[in-house]
Amino acid sequence: MRIDILTLFPEMFNGPFSESIIKRAIENNFVEIHLHDIRDHSTDKHRRVDDYSYGGGAGMVMMVEPIALCIERLRSERTYDDVIFLTPDGDTYKQSIANQLSTKSNIILLCGHYKGVDERIREHYITREVSIGDYVLSGGELPAAVLCDSIIRLIPGVLGDETSALSDSFQDELLSPPVYTRPADYKGWKVPDILLSGHEKNIYEWRHEKAVERTKKRRPGLNPDKEK
Repeated sequence: MRIDILTLFPEMFNGPFSESIIKRAIENNFVEIHLHDIRDHSTDKHRRVDDYSYGGGAGMVMMVEPIALCIERLRSERTYDDVIFLTPDGDTYKQSIANQLSTKSNIILLCGHYKGVDERIREHYITREVSIGDYVLSGGELPAAVLCDSIIRLIPGVLGDETSALSDSFQDELLSPPVYTRPADYKGWKVPDILLSGHEKNIYEWRHEKAVERTKKRRPGLNPDKEK
C-alpha cells in the first residue's frame, strides 16, 4: 500500500511515523508513506498557498492551484483508489471505513488548514471526505495520522497476531469485552474464574456477553444485539 499525504507541515508526522506499528510496517515494506509539502507547488515566489475568501469573511482559504498541481503530478505517475480530504464536515470516520481503506493500493490524504480549501478542489479532485469527530482542529495532519494508524494496522502481516485486529472494538459493531492479565489476584482483585478455566466455548460466550453488556451501556447507538 502507498499513502501520499499533502500537507503544509510535513514535520508534524515525524513522531507518529517513527514509532511503534507504523514504523515497523514501513521498515518491513508493508506500506509506503510519502509526504508532500503543498508549498513546493506554489507558483508564488514567496511560496504562498492561501488567500482571502471571495465575498469577504474572516480567515484565509487554501488556494486551488498548488493543491491541484500536486494532485495532478501524483496522478500522472500512478492510479489512486481514493483522494481523501480530512475535514470536519466529512463523513464521520469509523471502523468500517478503515476496513475498506486497508484494502486499497494507493490513496492520497489532503490536510486542510485555515478556513478550508477552495471548493473547486473538493468538486473536481476529492473522492471521499472524512471527519474524525464533531470538533475542529488546527489542520488535517492529526486526522491524517489517525487514519494512517487505523488503516495500516489492518494490513495482513503488520500485526504480530493477525487475529488481533479482528477482535478490536467496532469490528462486529460491539465494544471489546474486559481483558485481564497476570497476576490472577492483585490486592484481592481477582480475574474472573471462567477466564482461568481453559474452556474455550464458555470463555467465548462470556466474552460475547460482556461485549454486549458494555456496548448497551456505553454505546447504545451501536448494535449490541447483533449475533457474532
